[in-house]
Amino acid sequence: MSRPIASFLPRHLLKRPSSPKTTPTTVLLRRRQSTLSAAEAAQSMLSRFKDVKHTAEQTLDGNQLQKLSLTLNRRCLHPGLDISARTPPNNTVLPPGYHLVYFTSGGVEQELGPDGTDVTYNAPKPFTRRMWAGGRMKWEGELRVGDDVKETTTLLSAIPKMSHDGKEMVLVEVRKEFENQRGLVLVDERSWIFRPETNLTWFVAPEIIEGPSTVKDVSRREGYPKRELRWSPTGLFRFSALTFNGHRIHYDQAWSTAVEGHPGCVVHGPINLVCMLDYWRDHCQPEGRVLKEISYRALAPIYAGETYDISAGRIGDDKWEVLVRKQGKVCMRGEILAA
Repeated sequence: MSRPIASFLPRHLLKRPSSPKTTPTTVLLRRRQSTLSAAEAAQSMLSRFKDVKHTAEQTLDGNQLQKLSLTLNRRCLHPGLDISARTPPNNTVLPPGYHLVYFTSGGVEQELGPDGTDVTYNAPKPFTRRMWAGGRMKWEGELRVGDDVKETTTLLSAIPKMSHDGKEMVLVEVRKEFENQRGLVLVDERSWIFRPETNLTWFVAPEIIEGPSTVKDVSRREGYPKRELRWSPTGLFRFSALTFNGHRIHYDQAWSTAVEGHPGCVVHGPINLVCMLDYWRDHCQPEGRVLKEISYRALAPIYAGETYDISAGRIGDDKWEVLVRKQGKVCMRGEILAA
């Protein structure tokens, strides 16, 4: 991350009155801090998950695929395949990244963390503030509607880190392998940063963000078009529901601002990842080329109501750089390999 997450909270949203009192827009939170260090937390995870493999099996259905495509404002899943009124049939190829709406975390609500996240690979307290940091996806084949797929998840690493403001955090990396009847299809490696929970926050509730979410392409004199996006809280909630993601920073504005220190609801890292892949196949993918791999890194958060853009440039015969930018600042960077 380019700077501490908490530093994205504007000064005018902070309020520290001389005497504690509660009004409809002011909230006081106190937390008891754990003394566990980042190194100890990382070692705890490594000891707990050493040689452990989590497996799950699922049949990929067309309903999830349809709902994701519509959430992304795409009535056509593929050119000529309008799925706005009918789910895609069996044997339809999943667009790159769309597997994220399958194999979602399960369990009853009591098994989730206080922030709503699945705690299977979460760092122990006090490192409870999770952010998507990056990863890599590598395709060996295609996933299709109707496939019976097995997902195997393993912990790759848990590493103590230091943020730019000198605070400890834990970098966690996991690998997910997806196999169907044709063998290994996809390797999906994901990275999360876990920061310490906050102590005390006074905040004034931010403005209400209106919808709808928007996506539009803007032509340029040279190069590929620029794609402008803006997400409403409704759009973020729909993506959270599709991915069964209870992480409250994406739909609970009070939690996101008061507890996590954000100025609003956070746009999911996976949304931007999928949008990067969609942009590449819409504007960059050469005829006859097949996507093989994407590596990506999240650099700064984007919030509901903010307008940002996606653009790309070719950096080799078989490579493209894809950038997600907000007011000129790079928020996510990806590199795509095609063959």
